[in-house]
Amino acid sequence: MPTVDDVLQQVGEFGWFQKQAFLTLCLLSAAFAPIYVGIVFLGFTPDHHCRSPGVAELSRRCGWSRAEELNYTVPGPGAAGDTFARQCRRYEVDWNQSALGCVDPLAGLATNGSHLPLGPCEDGWVYDTPGSSIVTEFDLVCADAWKLDLFQSCVNVGFFLGSLTVGYIADRFGRKLCLLATVLVNAVAGVLMALVPDYVSVLLFRLLQGLVSKGIWMASYTLITEFVGLGYRRTVGILYQATFTVGLVLLTGLAYALPNWRWLQLAVTLPTFLFLLYYWCVPESPRWLLSQKRNTQAIKIMNHIAQKNGKLPPDNVKMLSLEEDVTGKLSPSFADLFRTPSLRKHTFILMYLWFSSSVLYQGLIMHLGATGGNLHLDFFYSALVEFPAAFVIFVTVDRIGRRYPLAVSNLVAGAACFIMIFISHDLHWLKTTVACVGRMGVTIVIQMVCLVNAELYPTFIRNLGMMVCSSLCDVGGIVTPFMVFRLVEVWRDLPLAVFAVLGLAAGAMTLLLPETKGVALPETIKDAENLWRKAKPKENTIYFKIQTSEGPGS
Repeated sequence: MPTVDDVLQQVGEFGWFQKQAFLTLCLLSAAFAPIYVGIVFLGFTPDHHCRSPGVAELSRRCGWSRAEELNYTVPGPGAAGDTFARQCRRYEVDWNQSALGCVDPLAGLATNGSHLPLGPCEDGWVYDTPGSSIVTEFDLVCADAWKLDLFQSCVNVGFFLGSLTVGYIADRFGRKLCLLATVLVNAVAGVLMALVPDYVSVLLFRLLQGLVSKGIWMASYTLITEFVGLGYRRTVGILYQATFTVGLVLLTGLAYALPNWRWLQLAVTLPTFLFLLYYWCVPESPRWLLSQKRNTQAIKIMNHIAQKNGKLPPDNVKMLSLEEDVTGKLSPSFADLFRTPSLRKHTFILMYLWFSSSVLYQGLIMHLGATGGNLHLDFFYSALVEFPAAFVIFVTVDRIGRRYPLAVSNLVAGAACFIMIFISHDLHWLKTTVACVGRMGVTIVIQMVCLVNAELYPTFIRNLGMMVCSSLCDVGGIVTPFMVFRLVEVWRDLPLAVFAVLGLAAGAMTLLLPETKGVALPETIKDAENLWRKAKPKENTIYFKIQTSEGPGS
């Protein structure tokens, strides 16, 4: 009996229908970028210092330049200060007193060689930026700087919780319904976030965006891989993830044109309402419909695919149910991910790969830190580094397979972190170059692990498997800031040592996964167990039964 992939060969594996669906759904991947890394622009922290009443008037009266005003009125290295004191402390001085002169006005106030007393910023801050962010609007600096970390943590917590819930919804109620519902919630929450006046409300709506946005990305990824035939599965998977990098580049341009964070938030959110039009543009996955015993709908969609591709559907096609579950439709369960030895092993390994790749990806960026250059250019250049990763995958994944390139990329990322430990900090250019090599490696890992994750699970738990395993990526995003900034206090390169161990271990564990090159997507748990045999599923699978004029076929 022909499988779904066999029928796709007849009606078109990547015809006009699949191309249209692919280009349409790729927009969702690009739209995910502002949510995942939008904190870079929404919450950027510019140079700042305490606002001191009277300073502006004194500066105007004395005709000071900006540099002179800061030198005379803001604590600095020459006034028993450091970066913290310069940004978070102010001189306890009445700047309105007439005794203050215009040349080093504080020189005569210090006595016996002591420094002037410093106090907290009771009147707010002055920010050295023409634009605005949630930091400048809500004063998330100094004692309240942790609130910016909380803002980003809420997104990752939302990703994590959404991974556990939205994945189940997609497998239980369908990819399309899940996609449309999460798009609507995400769009509404994004607009409200840009309009609410207080920090707590912004935090809550950002959390809500995190809860649904990753589900949007994963549901559309699953739809794409289930629409196309075996020969094009990896191509659309790689290109879908590459469009995320396109979203990063576009975000840079929008952030440069719209320096106000509220306008930027509206600019990246309002277009997402157009994704609700997918109700008419994108059908449900026929593979999912078959796993739910909704054969009639699956037949209609397969006929629609054939029509759009200019092909004739097989005559008198009748979809049959799964032989291993004739009593009812398959319902996804978290326990199914651990039901058999192979699935259990695959789940644990994939969880670790998602976790380690997230820690390495974000950790390398954090460890390099701010360069002090142009924020937009730095972000733009770092985004461009990710494009060659797709090319490397295209060159290797069909010729070599999935397992070995994935293992080597993990090893490269881990080895790069290990080498960076022994590079002098004076050779910043060399350390940055090696870090870029490591980031290239881990970017390949992130793109390939998503493809492998989709290929290792049967249809009725495929989306659930991807969401649960990738939830460890969100755990990595939560712990990485603490891992970097706490360990660096012990030893500057200690985070790199941890990253090296994680990457090298991930490379070794990848070799324990089966090769999925040229293997049809598993439809049942038995198919998933037989992946090591590298044979197309023959039994206990979703298949089409061709009825001839003489009667039912066998």
